[in-house]
Amino acid sequence: MKTFKVLGSIFRPTASALTLGLGSFSIGLAAPSMTVSRANLCVTEGVIEELSGTRLSVDADKMRAYLNTPTRQSVDAHFTYVGPTETEARLGSGELRRQFGLKLRAQDACNLVYVMWRIQPASRLVVSVKSNPQKHQSSQCGNRGYRNIKPRRAAEVGGLSPGESRTLRAEMNGAELRVFVDKSLVWEGSLGSEVLALEGPVGIRSDNARLVIELHAGEPLGAAAQHPTACRAGSEDTE
Repeated sequence: MKTFKVLGSIFRPTASALTLGLGSFSIGLAAPSMTVSRANLCVTEGVIEELSGTRLSVDADKMRAYLNTPTRQSVDAHFTYVGPTETEARLGSGELRRQFGLKLRAQDACNLVYVMWRIQPASRLVVSVKSNPQKHQSSQCGNRGYRNIKPRRAAEVGGLSPGESRTLRAEMNGAELRVFVDKSLVWEGSLGSEVLALEGPVGIRSDNARLVIELHAGEPLGAAAQHPTACRAGSEDTE
């Protein structure tokens, strides 16, 4: 089985390559520069509690949050999937899905990028752009405007069992996106030039999953990093 290496990456010697269904991509990652605490998050739906050591706990059928500090478009979540939530909520499509994922360029509830690890009913990684240029609140766009993106190359992520811990990371450079699981590249491709019009922070999302998360983000951006943005929480800003 071949191992692909990306030039210009930095290898962490403590990390081992993860062998996945479509091959093994051995990729080095630079350490994220910002540890995200509960105080750094604007939670627009559900509840996030802070445990010791800035770990975050989620036990809500719907959770949506974004960073209130502007950073580079890189987000890293080391998470433990605890199991299903006691109560469950269906998506706008009516589907009952269990999932956890990352948000990038989260301009608002109607315009953003999703990197979602679907746990059930079938385990897979899905990258989507939600685009509704003239709409900015959930009541306006609902679940419309989603477009799943086909990668240039990808690997299967495998299933998640209760109690299992994994790391999910996404980073954007312009319209290019790379996604890593346990420091191995599992998705790479272009999201299209239209995503460059989206200006917003990184964040996280979950549906019907109990989680413990250690969250990190890219380097804070300039002077604006000292002035957290106002939280857009409320019924009109959920997703």
